[in-house]
Amino acid sequence: MAMTYQFYCERADEAAALADAAILDNVRERELRSERTWRGLAEHARKMAEERGKAEALRAGHGAADISDPERLI
Repeated sequence: MAMTYQFYCERADEAAALADAAILDNVRERELRSERTWRGLAEHARKMAEERGKAEALRAGHGAADISDPERLI
């Protein structure tokens, strides 16, 4: 399964719900840490997808011949 922004956000939402429902403090804290981690992963996935889109657009604009020369993409 590809780890996508949506996947990470869903896990973060689940962790937040578990934290809200937790009775024990240590369980609540664990779920809040989990939520923060999932949200961080979601943000990272979002940024990577954005960068991948920019790189693909750049490659498409330069043509197939220029793709083999990475110096030209900088």
